[in-house]
Amino acid sequence: MVTILYLIRHGETEGAETRRYKGTIDVPLSENGIRQIERVSDYIVETLKREHREKEKFLVSPSPGIPVSRSMLTAVYCSDLSRAIKSAELIAQPYSVKPVIVPALRERSFGIWEGMSFEEIKEKYPEEFTAWAGNPLAFSPMEGESTMEVKDRVINAMDAIIQNHSGERVAIVSHGGVIRVILCHILGVPLENIFRVEQDYAALNIIEFWDTYPVVKLMNGTMHE
Repeated sequence: MVTILYLIRHGETEGAETRRYKGTIDVPLSENGIRQIERVSDYIVETLKREHREKEKFLVSPSPGIPVSRSMLTAVYCSDLSRAIKSAELIAQPYSVKPVIVPALRERSFGIWEGMSFEEIKEKYPEEFTAWAGNPLAFSPMEGESTMEVKDRVINAMDAIIQNHSGERVAIVSHGGVIRVILCHILGVPLENIFRVEQDYAALNIIEFWDTYPVVKLMNGTMHE
């Protein structure tokens, strides 16, 4: 029985024109970010409707229909930061479900770098930033979480969600750093290469779990270009 995970990064945030580590700072979505997530929501709705119609064609007796869990999102989970919560609410709205907040899905803590732009960090902490950018498994943001600490809490949370929704379609709305770690874990990519995985604002990733065997069907899909 296949379980399908829609793994979504939150939409663009206020102040996104400057690249900076927001981490655990609670920054709201921008108006553009709301529109981005609305497009992702529309895409998921239309995709599920299309799949439902295609499956109905092959039913011997169409009257019972397809089980609800196979044709809609049955649950939406998100981190406890407002940019993820608002995004999750927009994704969940068409299915009349309330997002479940899971603190373990929040973005990495970047320690003393939080709120600083990339340029500010490069100027003030050039050696530390170079080490972190070169190998984010061996080095961590100053006074922030390590990549292994993020992996442990995030993968445990994801595994519990998948186990609780066997055979269903479920969404997780989280953050770029969190999703990179999940994708590397699923694909067997060494965690020192997390920056080789791009995650744009409102990126959609689709993963099918066949028992314990995951298959990535879509990665960094954007519906708002």
